[in-house]
Amino acid sequence: MTIERQKSGLTIVAVGGFASNSGKTTLLCELLRSFPGWEAIKVTRGHYRSCGKDPEACCVSHLLGDAPLVRSGRAETYSPGKDTGRYWDAGAANVHWVIATDGQIEDGIARALSRVESPGVFLEGNSYLQYVDVDFTVMVARDRRQKIKPTARRVLAKTTALYLSGAEPFPAEDVGEGLPSDDRSINSATDIPVYTPATIAQLITRIRGTHCGQGEPLSEAALANLR
Repeated sequence: MTIERQKSGLTIVAVGGFASNSGKTTLLCELLRSFPGWEAIKVTRGHYRSCGKDPEACCVSHLLGDAPLVRSGRAETYSPGKDTGRYWDAGAANVHWVIATDGQIEDGIARALSRVESPGVFLEGNSYLQYVDVDFTVMVARDRRQKIKPTARRVLAKTTALYLSGAEPFPAEDVGEGLPSDDRSINSATDIPVYTPATIAQLITRIRGTHCGQGEPLSEAALANLR
């Protein structure tokens, strides 16, 4: 089941990652700086301590209940150095933090989206993509050798662009050419345009074009006017 849009004209941009610590929070903050007035949603999947994980590793277990918990606003979500705090520092108009078990993700995302008042919102994570029809999906990897975790592989069909955040970027002329077909770690994504820190301005232009076109791809001439 896909969550229905609760606000006409809202642009939803997903920022996911091939693995943990791929750089998706850093990218999301860079995007927030380029889209003043947009909001951000952080999704944290929690586990009860009975799951067998170390309680210190499952740091939100005490916040889990019969329904997803959604915290909004600076007073409830700002914490220096944490992902949600970094969103605020990057200029987010509002931040929503969804804390939920696997079975509560759909409900939690729906509740968070219903609180968004800006023209656009960035969502960090992968787990919600089976429930939300987003307008643009960026998947982040450190480099071309990074393995794809199962939750990321399942949403490749919804991926609009790939972003390589690590120290081995592709040269600018490779943007739009996809990943090399001999890269076994991510060879299922060969037709998806690739961006790097050196070409992030082009990625921002594409997202801006999607927003201005309300989900429809713009012509090259129209995109040029946005640069």
